[in-house]
Amino acid sequence: MEAVFLTFILMLSIFLGFELISKVPATLHTPLMSGANAISGITLVGALLSAGSAQGEMSGLLGAAAVAFATINVVGGYMVTDRMLAMFRKKDSGDAQ
Repeated sequence: MEAVFLTFILMLSIFLGFELISKVPATLHTPLMSGANAISGITLVGALLSAGSAQGEMSGLLGAAAVAFATINVVGGYMVTDRMLAMFRKKDSGDAQ
């Protein structure tokens, strides 16, 4: 029963996420990305807790993989956000003194 419930929650979250993200206008993508990075940071903390309280060899390996993937997600998200924000910065012109 628990596996069916968890599968239902997973499918519901995938559908809801797709519907929400597809409705976001392009001008809000940068703030939305910053919010997603904060959520990914919380995921990283959960992965660290999971890896630290390993009950067996397999849960330790899965916890370490979760930490690695969450770290990649957080760092990559902030790199993309920084590149997106750089597009809106004014260029320095050497002529003005």
